[in-house]
Amino acid sequence: MMLPAPTQILSSQENVRVYLCLFFSEILRCLLDGKKFMKTILAAYTGVLRGTGSVILSALQSLLSVCWAWCPRLEKQVQVFSVMQFIVSFLIMGPICSVVMLYLLWTDYWWVTASYTTWLFYDWNTHKQAGRRFSWVRNWTVWIYYRDYFPIRLIKTHNLLPNRNYILGYHPHGIFCFGALCNFATEANGFSAKFPGITPFVATLAGNFRMPLAREYLMSAGVCPVNRTTLEFILSCNGTGNAVVITVGGAAESLDCTPGVHCITLKNRKGFVKLALQQGADLVPVYSFGENDVYKQLILDEGSWWRLIQRRLQKILGFAPCVFQGRGLFSPDTWGLVPFSKPINSVVGKPMEMPKISSPSQEEVDHYHTMYMSSLTQLFDKHKTHFGLREEDVLVIH
Repeated sequence: MMLPAPTQILSSQENVRVYLCLFFSEILRCLLDGKKFMKTILAAYTGVLRGTGSVILSALQSLLSVCWAWCPRLEKQVQVFSVMQFIVSFLIMGPICSVVMLYLLWTDYWWVTASYTTWLFYDWNTHKQAGRRFSWVRNWTVWIYYRDYFPIRLIKTHNLLPNRNYILGYHPHGIFCFGALCNFATEANGFSAKFPGITPFVATLAGNFRMPLAREYLMSAGVCPVNRTTLEFILSCNGTGNAVVITVGGAAESLDCTPGVHCITLKNRKGFVKLALQQGADLVPVYSFGENDVYKQLILDEGSWWRLIQRRLQKILGFAPCVFQGRGLFSPDTWGLVPFSKPINSVVGKPMEMPKISSPSQEEVDHYHTMYMSSLTQLFDKHKTHFGLREEDVLVIH
């Protein structure tokens, strides 16, 4: 929408107000079409200097009418940046904070590093003991934009009781576990409202909690290390109503994720079942339809040298060095790290009630592991056609 032509001479104070309205209105409009940006702004500015301008009410009306016209385009870009901030945080926040802290030691601000290091020694075990979450971090507006980019949905099929503890098995891993973060480490999809009385903990690599400042960020969202000490503390020493979210397939599973593939690593992953039996925590299968569709990945042949290098690096680093491709930061037609905008639907299945067995036998672990795989397969088959899959599509379990 074009602003009305200046027709009336105003006072110098009114000129300034009209100029500001013209300026910001034209910026917003030009974000839509991207044409004649500087020429338009200069023309508006020149008109004000010459003593011409529209009535202030007309300028304000034009501003209000324009301010939401640019929303679809600009809002989508905000969503892209919201997703990108998570990716950057995940990949480089820890290393950058470590480098900055080391650098400060050789400056006049050495006391910042010294103070934080002292605090770190005092607070070192907090992340192993349910952490330190802040609801205001989980409710940041940025997570709403993050959710809406894909979009991501959380589908509840059964209640989770506050007088029980749970282990939620999240499948598949994908490249960055976008669904797990959005649904369980934030309130973007209203987890606390859908499952009242349940406190979620998203388990991730323990190495992330050795990074200065990054550990504080992770804990504030309810993220914890995926090691036995931490999980046992949450499930046995933190009362009831706790739900630990474990991406069972881990880094190995991420090497097989690609659009149209429904393949998970689970057949030999039995540690979470044994933990559930020891703590008497119910198992809950969670399947995220679309998690594998947000990136294109080069799948290397099993047995090839490149695949062996991938596996080796995975064991050394703790995460899989995937060769993947997304879209660009400013255009979906270019390559980049931004995931494709594909819907992710996370379905929380029916809890499996587990007995408490302090020392379960291998036969008991195998029995409940088989039950869990069956429950997950049933969950997949029941909901697959609702989310664009064909009836003949099957869940492949490795």
